[in-house]
Amino acid sequence: MDNKTLTLAYSPCPNDTYIFAALANGLIEDAPPITVQLEDIENLNNSALKGDYELTKVSYAVVPDLLENYRVLRAGGALGHACGPLVVAKPGAGKALKDFEGKVIAIPGERTTAFMLLSLAMGSGKRPQTLAMRFDKIVDAVADGTVDAGLIIHESRFTYKDEGLVSVADLGEWWDQETGGMPVPLGAIMVRNDLAERTKEVNDAIRRSLKYAREHEDEVMKYVHEHAQSMDETVMRKHIDTYVNEFTDDIGDEGIAAVKELFRRAREQGIIPKQVEAVFA
Repeated sequence: MDNKTLTLAYSPCPNDTYIFAALANGLIEDAPPITVQLEDIENLNNSALKGDYELTKVSYAVVPDLLENYRVLRAGGALGHACGPLVVAKPGAGKALKDFEGKVIAIPGERTTAFMLLSLAMGSGKRPQTLAMRFDKIVDAVADGTVDAGLIIHESRFTYKDEGLVSVADLGEWWDQETGGMPVPLGAIMVRNDLAERTKEVNDAIRRSLKYAREHEDEVMKYVHEHAQSMDETVMRKHIDTYVNEFTDDIGDEGIAAVKELFRRAREQGIIPKQVEAVFA
């Protein structure tokens, strides 16, 4: 094993901290040593464009812009069923996405998969007016009238009703219906190309970290709590159960097909400019 310390960046969300807790805290025997940086997903996307970290979580929507410098690891990503972003609004503001054409929708970043899915669902030439903000600020912005609707991700999908908001569109359900049941690709773990010879080692370390979490939950949940910003225990558990699944261990042929379909649709609508094929390692 190469003892060079690697840089690893991911979000403070419970699914990421759950997956990487054992690895980050040196609990995996013979795993590569790492230094960790926790950032909001849009910050991670922007950092990846600069090649800042050797290993990093990103939105699948930004992957086409990263392929000169990175490839996608098969382990550690976020895909699944019934886990897509939601568009939420105040009751009576609108019943469907078409009701928000020309109105202001808060989004968690223009490079997020959530925004790519929203753009696909609204259709070619119907790009909404947007206001980008950190994902955990969106529900409040909708509730206080700063924006007409909000595109929510992460734990906000479990808490928006507490603020009196309603779901206008479930983009995970939209994707499921459009694709005949494909999982929705949300986030990927990328490895920089200068570490290409270590992808097997890193994939293995991520899988062992996840296995450790599943077998020692009381231990790793301390790390999850530390970064969850006083999140309710029930919400934290729902978050992990929703975003950590069989695709986290290995994206598999089904997941890769879903990523290809996402890119195909984005290319057809001019969201990404050219044919791209992600390299999975």
